Amino acid sequence: MTQAPHAGALAPLLLVATLISPAADAQDTPPRSDRHYIGLLATAINHRTIGPYSERAWGNASTLVIGGHLTDLFHAEIRLGAGIQDAEVPDSDLSLSVDYYGSWYLGLHYPVTDYANIYGQFGFSYVRGSAHLGHPEDSRNSPYRALDDVPESAFSTGWLAGLDFQVMTNTYLVVEGGKLFKDTRSNIDSFQFSGGLRYEF
Repeated sequence: MTQAPHAGALAPLLLVATLISPAADAQDTPPRSDRHYIGLLATAINHRTIGPYSERAWGNASTLVIGGHLTDLFHAEIRLGAGIQDAEVPDSDLSLSVDYYGSWYLGLHYPVTDYANIYGQFGFSYVRGSAHLGHPEDSRNSPYRALDDVPESAFSTGWLAGLDFQVMTNTYLVVEGGKLFKDTRSNIDSFQFSGGLRYEF
C-alpha cells in the first residue's frame, strides 16, 4: 500500500516553488519608476519633400539615448545624435548632411507581454546640418539652387513610436520610427528609423 507523502517532505518543494513564483520575483524587482536607462541606436534619416519634385533621400546617423522612468507608464529622455553618411538626392548633385542633433521627449509606454512594450513619445529637436550642391550650373540641379541654407530653422517638434523586446536581464532590443525635424523654409521633412539596444538600471 502506497503511503501519502509526509507534510514535512513536501516543505522543501513548497519553498522552492514559492521562491521561483512570479510573485516572489516581482518583490525582488524594483519598480520601473525607480529605473533609468541608456541606449545606443543605429538611425536611418529619411529626408522627404525635397525641392519642387518632392524627392526623397536617405542618410545615416548614430543616436545615444539617456532617460528615466517617471512612473510605471511615463518616461522622459534626451537624445544626442551624429551624422555618419550624407543623404544624396537622386538625379542631382545635391547632398544633405546632418552634423548633429539633440532631442528631448516625454513618452508613454505600455506592456503588451511580460517581455515586450509599445511606446510613443513627443518632443522637440535641435538639428545642425547643411546642404551642398555640386555643379549648380547643370540644368538638372536648377530645382535645388535655392536650397543653400538648409535647414534654416533650428528647432522643430517631433514624435516617435516604437516597440521593445527584453532579450536579456534589463536589456531590450528597440525598433522605432517617427518624425525628427521639419525645416520651415524648405518644407523638408526628416524622419528617423532606428534599431539598437537599451539597458535599464
